[in-house]
Amino acid sequence: MPSVDIKVHKKLFDLPFDTWNVNNTDIKWKYRILERQVMKSTSSAENWLGENLLYLTDAQLRQGTEAMFFAYRGFTTDPDKILEEFGYGRAHHRAIHFIQVSPGSTVNKLLSILGITKQSLNRVLRTLIADGLVESHVGQEDRRERHLFLTEIGVTLEKQLSTAQHKRMRDAFRKAGPDAVAGFRKVLESMMDQKMQDIFKELRRDGL
Repeated sequence: MPSVDIKVHKKLFDLPFDTWNVNNTDIKWKYRILERQVMKSTSSAENWLGENLLYLTDAQLRQGTEAMFFAYRGFTTDPDKILEEFGYGRAHHRAIHFIQVSPGSTVNKLLSILGITKQSLNRVLRTLIADGLVESHVGQEDRRERHLFLTEIGVTLEKQLSTAQHKRMRDAFRKAGPDAVAGFRKVLESMMDQKMQDIFKELRRDGL
């Protein structure tokens, strides 16, 4: 049987071209089956990419924005009810949360985390200190610095707030599955600017 040259286009797999000299009919037949499978897989991949590009349309992005809005409402609903009992708002909650995450943080560090003005933070801290939830200690190395810690009452309130949010997150994560959770985290981190990512990574190193 004469030799048959078959050029196998492996470009789809980012490999160079090869030329096979095939004399065996059975091998040629298996190759044709493989070639059809590759073409079918390529077509499926192109369709998949096309479908996913739909998520970049204005309508899909708008839906994503709305989903985040309502998810945030759900995420804050439970702790808001607890905060309301004490006459506190979300600014107090954020301060309590991050002081618990990083005990001994300075006022300046808390400012960089929360991204609010010094005047706003001082107002929140004055209330929390006066109510006995936060303690402010003078720095040992730099007496101009104030280091923040939660009191026993503050730790108790923070636990109530975090337990409520953790329950909602845990339920959502279980329903979505591990792949969705990993993708969700990537989306959140991608939406942070570089400064926010650096702060987030630092908090994770501190035990977040």
